[in-house]
Amino acid sequence: MDFKAVLSLIIKRFSKEHVRYALMGGFALGALGVPRATIDLDFLIYRDDLPKIDSIMKENGYGCVYKSKNVSQYVSAVKIFGEIDFLLAFRDISVKMLESALEKDIFAGELKIRVLRPEDIIGLKVQALVNDEARAAKEYLDIEALMDYYGSNLDWMSIKEYFEIFDKVGKFNELKKRFCDVKR
Repeated sequence: MDFKAVLSLIIKRFSKEHVRYALMGGFALGALGVPRATIDLDFLIYRDDLPKIDSIMKENGYGCVYKSKNVSQYVSAVKIFGEIDFLLAFRDISVKMLESALEKDIFAGELKIRVLRPEDIIGLKVQALVNDEARAAKEYLDIEALMDYYGSNLDWMSIKEYFEIFDKVGKFNELKKRFCDVKR
């Protein structure tokens, strides 16, 4: 995927159509200072903006290959445009994530993009590892990379709430001790 070409194209359209979005997933980690290889793009959007997304994606040669009440996935036949997934925000917690997203420069300041806060990406990764235990090792690597990079600058109470939702407080305590409570 040519991330710069794709993001240049769709971010412009998101702005024009007033799509409320935030980048999440692997590319978002890089935008937050924690680079990780990724092959697609992942966004959180308001569910009410899905018709706009559907139109934007189809106009740009993407086909919808999966749609549910929680997620829509689009793939382009043109390899450089790749796959883009949209997680739909309609619950209070995901709406709050969108409302608190950060604006970040990417591609040496050539583009500005909204990105979920590190704490919220961690929360989504906890959900992902609970939903699919085969992903746990990979998700914990990303969580630990964010915790290592941001350390005590993270909102640890917010992160604890995510771990509590998924009954992972013991793991939270272990990670907090390793990444927040240590002197650097």
